[in-house]
Amino acid sequence: MRVLFATLPEKSHLFCMTPIAWAMRAAGHEVRVASSPAFTDVIARTGMTAVGVGDDSNISSAMAQHRESQEVESVDWSELDPARLTYAQELERAQMGAWGFAYYNEPMIPDLVAFARQWRPDLVVWDPLTYAGAIAARASGAAHVRSMCFADVWVMKRQLFAKLRDEQPEAQRQDPMAEWLGGHAEKLGGAFGEDLVTGQLTLDPLPERLSVPSDVRRVPVRFVPYNGPAIVPGWLAEPPARPRVCLSLGAANTERYGGDYVSKGAILDALADLDVEVVAALLPAQAAELGTVPDNARVVSSVPLHALLPTCAALIHHGGFGSYATALVHGVPQLFVATAVADQILRGTGLQDAGAGLLIPHHAVSAEGIRDAVHRLVSEPGFAAGADVLRREATGRPAPAAIVGELERLAAESRLPGWSQP
Repeated sequence: MRVLFATLPEKSHLFCMTPIAWAMRAAGHEVRVASSPAFTDVIARTGMTAVGVGDDSNISSAMAQHRESQEVESVDWSELDPARLTYAQELERAQMGAWGFAYYNEPMIPDLVAFARQWRPDLVVWDPLTYAGAIAARASGAAHVRSMCFADVWVMKRQLFAKLRDEQPEAQRQDPMAEWLGGHAEKLGGAFGEDLVTGQLTLDPLPERLSVPSDVRRVPVRFVPYNGPAIVPGWLAEPPARPRVCLSLGAANTERYGGDYVSKGAILDALADLDVEVVAALLPAQAAELGTVPDNARVVSSVPLHALLPTCAALIHHGGFGSYATALVHGVPQLFVATAVADQILRGTGLQDAGAGLLIPHHAVSAEGIRDAVHRLVSEPGFAAGADVLRREATGRPAPAAIVGELERLAAESRLPGWSQP
């Protein structure tokens, strides 16, 4: 069958889907991966066939000009306690979400729909923010699936919002997501349905205790780390003489927002007198910001995180899903130094509650706090034990190859008539 993957032009989103795309290709299916034209080289380096759709005028172009956007309350989707939510707050969050999702997706929609109608995929797999994938699937008559690279705050928030909305007087009820997606559906000969938000199936890589419950149909899948093309450096063959701590702040904040939200140099200085070896896995642009590096630190670039982390006693990171999930499957205790954007606080809190890590919101980061947290992670055995419990749960989920049959059945049984072209 033909399988179309659709992703925003974000490496972390693509890399989470890549092992599933490999599994579908290895099973004999024809695979295409669609995203913005400037992202096609990144897709091609995964070994998949890329399709460029739309143009490159997505939200990334505005991020560096609005660094403060990661710090406003409406972009924090982590609060899921109904008792703490109000309709006014959730409506504002839904409006902000629909605006951001539109900024990302709308350049892709016309070309992605046209490609899907021409190529006729049997199945579309989309990352949880690429709603253009859901629209293209329904327009072309394909079954469609969300592949998570977040905890599923997106669907849970929608369900909580819907309940609050339905409690309001009819004249005050608004639904920004339905209005936005429904508007595009109507232009293409269709109508809004909840599957445009939820998919017909959700692939969830998180252990149950870290996952977000909802009433959508889910299939567990193992997270398989992929960091892009990489070469394992020779020095990794030597076991560390003392506990090794990895510092990795990802690429997105530097490449999209113009810089990290915590000081890399300050973190290295805070750990200078601890009996640890620090490996700072940084982009060249991040490394260039450093001054003198402490004697117990090594700065590297292009090291594959999935090769480095098995040698580590702890990971310090910014809350990105790739770093977080890679540490999960290798049983490495984690220190989140995260902004509150999307689900990052929820995932950091969940890890802390499971006894497998600690959370320090970026605005509360201090040298003393970093030093104390890392000392605890490498010296208190409970953190390693908690991380190992999560490792066993994470790696106990079915590998991507094991869910191919489920996706084949969905494609055979859940296709719907494509929308009639206006």
